[in-house]
Amino acid sequence: MKIVLIGYGKMGKEMEKVALSRGHEIVAKIDPFAGDDFTSPQFATADVAIEFTTPQSAFDNYMECFKHNIPVVSGTTGWLNRLAEVKEWCANSKQTFFYASNFSIGVNIFFELNKMLARLMNDCPKYEVSMTETHHVHKLDAPSGTAISLAESVIENIDRKTKWELNRQSSPDVIAITAIRESEISGIHTVKYESPVDEIEIRHSSKSRQGLAFGAILAAEFAAKRKGFLTMKDMLSITNY
Repeated sequence: MKIVLIGYGKMGKEMEKVALSRGHEIVAKIDPFAGDDFTSPQFATADVAIEFTTPQSAFDNYMECFKHNIPVVSGTTGWLNRLAEVKEWCANSKQTFFYASNFSIGVNIFFELNKMLARLMNDCPKYEVSMTETHHVHKLDAPSGTAISLAESVIENIDRKTKWELNRQSSPDVIAITAIRESEISGIHTVKYESPVDEIEIRHSSKSRQGLAFGAILAAEFAAKRKGFLTMKDMLSITNY
């Protein structure tokens, strides 16, 4: 399979290693420091593009791929106000777009645990929920896309919660998310329910970027053969419990 990497930072380099180990070819690296761009003939030959860039450039990158009918796998967060437009392109122009806020297999299992726990807690109002996410100092967005996904799942399943807020204290209708940036931490996400008498906590800790890179390459293999808007649930065959 021929892959173009859009964004060639630490994640891009890790994905390149995984892709090559699985017998794929990197035909272009589109990045300000990598040399290629969307006009290169190599870009047009790609079977799939994997995009990890910034919220400011992500949507335009997707459009460049759609012009060439190249399926896109993206892990960029912070651009979801334009998600409906991407879905329209998939529906009306038969494009392929695979989105995940986190490509780790373990994190996506964690998402399901979070949903199940929230449903149990819907009838337990004495438990207050809060979240903490910790990442390396180079991560620019806060809270992380993974934390937002966790919070939105809680909001969908606990009637008394209607929104999340960053670096605030939880209140009856608000989920507080604390974002910490330190060292070279790959990613730690914690969801805590606390009552006057006890607390329940679930936690996922990433040991390296390798799990994310592996999941992204699996997603590229999956997306290259399909049409439409896709998620990790489609790839992992996760059903709603």
